[in-house]
Amino acid sequence: MDGLPSQSTLSAPNSLDAEKKLCTAVLVVSTLSVLGGGWIILSFIVVPSLRTFRHQLILGLGLSDFMMALNVVLSTSMNLSGRHIWAEEQHAFCSFNGFMNQMFVIQTDYWILIIAVCTYLILMDHTATASWIQEYRVVLWCLPWILSTLWATLGLVLVGYGNIGAWCWFTSDRIRLLVNFTPRWAIIVIILALYTRLCIFLYRSHKSISSDYEISASALPTELQQWQILDGQAGIPGNCEAHSVYPSATPLKNISRRMMIYPTVYALIWVIPTAVRIYHGTTGRQAPVALSIIDNSCIISHGLADAIIYGSCHLYSKKSARLIYIGANERVRNGWLEKLHWRWRWPWRKDVQVV
Repeated sequence: MDGLPSQSTLSAPNSLDAEKKLCTAVLVVSTLSVLGGGWIILSFIVVPSLRTFRHQLILGLGLSDFMMALNVVLSTSMNLSGRHIWAEEQHAFCSFNGFMNQMFVIQTDYWILIIAVCTYLILMDHTATASWIQEYRVVLWCLPWILSTLWATLGLVLVGYGNIGAWCWFTSDRIRLLVNFTPRWAIIVIILALYTRLCIFLYRSHKSISSDYEISASALPTELQQWQILDGQAGIPGNCEAHSVYPSATPLKNISRRMMIYPTVYALIWVIPTAVRIYHGTTGRQAPVALSIIDNSCIISHGLADAIIYGSCHLYSKKSARLIYIGANERVRNGWLEKLHWRWRWPWRKDVQVV
């Protein structure tokens, strides 16, 4: 086996050369994920406007991404330095590495689900529940940690962790498919359903508003007019937003599109790893090295993907807030946007608590 132990899992490479290629690629991706998770954490610490209720949940996701990627950086670095994690003397480290990976991989799933559910409850005006989760947010913070630690501990005690190539995890593809991938796809389906329902809600509400209302820019608060100036919109001939702000369908479509970005990317990230697990479990044959590299890189790319997605979404937060503020300021008859106004507080307003 060219210096490698006897194959106990189809995920582990069968030669040192393949192992080196796999670890090198995964080390690069995991380092980028460490930077991505670190960027989310640093943004929360440095930027006061990014300490809202939703950002507190995103901080939890960023911490999970950071720790998971850092754990993989450690295992791949050891393999590349010659201190192979499958060696007998590294058994304790491999168990620890597998425990940490299992804990933080499923913890990211829980954070993503919690963020989606909280977003849905707040924007769909489930007032009592939304108020409760914001008042007892410590419960939301504890849930992912308690559940993920419990599952990782059960995995360590009942099954154990072993080398799968770039890091340690469950060596059985069928166990990973059952314990990790099946619940993960259930979470993806739930998130897609929630955001689809929310997008339909926004679209229908927009139609109700646009049929009755046309709002002048002069009716906007001074702070919002200043945002128009910063956007380079005020005073531009022919720019309808500078003179008459009408609730166009375009901003709502953009909001809905961005809302669906994360569950879509999240699903795409796990397509190849899931397919490889199914292939291993049903055929009993090892996937090509190139596919294994892509498989492992997808799993560890969460921190990078989260940083890109959540970072890009904040570039459009002003337009989203303006759109919602406009509807709220008019006291729409059915009251839905007025209620949104009190749940999506504005970062530039110093007199309100950002939720």
